[in-house]
Amino acid sequence: MPIEQRGVDTIPDEERTSSPRDLISILLGSNLALGVVIFGWLPVSFGLDFWGSVSSLATGTLVGAVLTAPLALVSLRSATNLSTSSGAFFGVRGRLIGSIIGLLLSLGYTALTLWVGGDAMVGCLHRLVGLPTGGATYAVVYAVLAGATAVGAVYGYKVLLRMSKVLSIGLTILLVVGVFAFAHHFTTGSVPGVPYALGGYWQTWLLSAVSAGLSGPIAFITLLGDYSRYISPRRHTSKKVFVATYAGLVIGLLVPQLFGTFSALAVGAGDDYAGPLVAGAPFWYLAFLLVNASAGSVGNSGLMLYSMGLDLDAILPRATRTQATYVVAGVSTLLVFAGHFLWEAQDAMTSFVLLMTAIGTPWAVITVIGFVRCRGTYDADSLQVYNRGTIGGVYWFRAGWNIQAALAWVLGSAVGLMGVDTSFYQGPLLHYTGGIDVSFLLALAVAGAAYLALTAGQPRPVPTLRPAAAAAELPAEVG
Repeated sequence: MPIEQRGVDTIPDEERTSSPRDLISILLGSNLALGVVIFGWLPVSFGLDFWGSVSSLATGTLVGAVLTAPLALVSLRSATNLSTSSGAFFGVRGRLIGSIIGLLLSLGYTALTLWVGGDAMVGCLHRLVGLPTGGATYAVVYAVLAGATAVGAVYGYKVLLRMSKVLSIGLTILLVVGVFAFAHHFTTGSVPGVPYALGGYWQTWLLSAVSAGLSGPIAFITLLGDYSRYISPRRHTSKKVFVATYAGLVIGLLVPQLFGTFSALAVGAGDDYAGPLVAGAPFWYLAFLLVNASAGSVGNSGLMLYSMGLDLDAILPRATRTQATYVVAGVSTLLVFAGHFLWEAQDAMTSFVLLMTAIGTPWAVITVIGFVRCRGTYDADSLQVYNRGTIGGVYWFRAGWNIQAALAWVLGSAVGLMGVDTSFYQGPLLHYTGGIDVSFLLALAVAGAAYLALTAGQPRPVPTLRPAAAAAELPAEVG
């Protein structure tokens, strides 16, 4: 199969041959890896029991999917990825905000997936064949996983789609088998000796709902368009795409996360997940676990790496998607080593997802509001102005930036960050929220209200029908 040549350019309708069912396959097959399963361990590591973990995960995921799923409709209409599409609201240069957020989100989650998968692989191989567990072994396994991931990401969308279809069936079977493997040690009570992370049940429950539940859909705020841009709005309705996206997010995230909660309680995983999981697994299940750790990690991180390549390509238009993908593959591999040798697992994961949720949510809210206001109508040619290195078009605003939208994002992010509670940083607004992290709600409300207020008198850019590349000939707007 040839390497995909498309970057963040507009996808012609004749190439948009995917269906809403393909979205479900991608969101299910790519999420059944240990890198997503481990988020089901987080509530357990916070001191919650089974029902507290399940309810917080379900609540966070259901709410997050409501916000995230509409973003798939943006690229369905614009025929390009989400960060480029956001230029309709942030400006053709201001859309770099979305590219940077997407790059950071995908970078962190790719590193997490490779890190968790690599640790589980080493543990399984140690028990199965006596493989040494020294630093050199981890380094080699991480490198092999990263290399396999890069190959899939470089080949692009069609290869990743085929891989996801296979994984959606195969990994589901592995998780079902895993239920039987750990069932005899399962308990609904919390892990003995693990106190509530925030001192009380409801504060800890809310932390879990945001950092473990809500963070799942939020991780996809810039990714969904990478796949929905290959669906033609002439053949598939927005309703079908929305339903498929919502179902894919909810099922694709809750299934592995609930298995993570179940298995974490079965093996008593408090401070770490991969180690106790491997140690507590029956010997006959190790081969199944090894397949999940390897194939699942490649499938999940491959999609993230693919998205990273697109985001870097959007930031550096002169680079090809292939070149950008190899660069971000190297950076994510370095983060994997840092995650294993330098950081504490729980603290690093929690801090990362809370901070990224605080700055990612305002961007997503503004993009969704903008989509509603423009009624899903885009000038595809004007969206590509920055990529061509030219100026002008209906989304030029002020020197390529919609200052009002950018300011609304800054305000929402700033307020969100001031409400974050992590192991190394506690925002000043926690004093007014009773010590409970509601940064997601604060960021969402402030960004949405600010964007609506600041753009109330701003005329809506009206797409015009004109020959391809005509936007490059338009003069820059004065001011």
